[in-house]
Amino acid sequence: MQQSEPMQPLTIAFLIYPDVTQLDFSGPAQVLSRLGASSMHFVWKCREPVATDSGFSILPTATFDEVGHADILCVPGGFGCVDVMEDARALAWVREVGSGAQWVTSVCTGSLILGAAGLLRGYRATSHWDWRDQLALFGAEPVEERVVFDRNRVTGGGVTAGIDFALALTAAIRGEEHAKAVQLGLEYDPHPPFVSGTPRSAEPAIVERVRERTRAIAPDREARIRAVAEGSQTQ
Repeated sequence: MQQSEPMQPLTIAFLIYPDVTQLDFSGPAQVLSRLGASSMHFVWKCREPVATDSGFSILPTATFDEVGHADILCVPGGFGCVDVMEDARALAWVREVGSGAQWVTSVCTGSLILGAAGLLRGYRATSHWDWRDQLALFGAEPVEERVVFDRNRVTGGGVTAGIDFALALTAAIRGEEHAKAVQLGLEYDPHPPFVSGTPRSAEPAIVERVRERTRAIAPDREARIRAVAEGSQTQ
């Protein structure tokens, strides 16, 4: 009986930061934890608890100084993403790890952090539908798709797209059969109760309600993101 080849060991690093959307990283982390022969780090400046946008905190497993390389870099999104884009130390870590990673990835507005770090210029990428167009400020080509592969850049759409993203990445790394087994093991067979998951399918009034919520939480997001983009062009 022929033995299968040993799996390539992989190190996975998730950037964690205040006001991160927890499903952006916990969904993909659950999937990627089943890659096999892999180790996973949740990285921030310190090991103190980091508050998510869901009302609970998580403990980073490593600091920037402790993780300088990863085979897979994954940057999740959340309303705290703009603060990270303005944080020179955080961007320097993303840039350093991303420059040597086999796979540079993100979920939701995490792609804007990749963009601010200079890692998406000339690449196709996606993000949350209400933030996606701002990728162009960083030289990326915004794409209206749930998961976008461009060479070794893999970006997922908003929040729940992180699970699809992680399964697609698993297939690219370990093969489709492995990814299908992971999907079955997690019983990932979504049947949403409403047809309201994208601006194309949701009622216009609901789309506007979501936009209003974003404007209320982050009224200055566009000006701040544009300022980051303009600053990066002068560096």
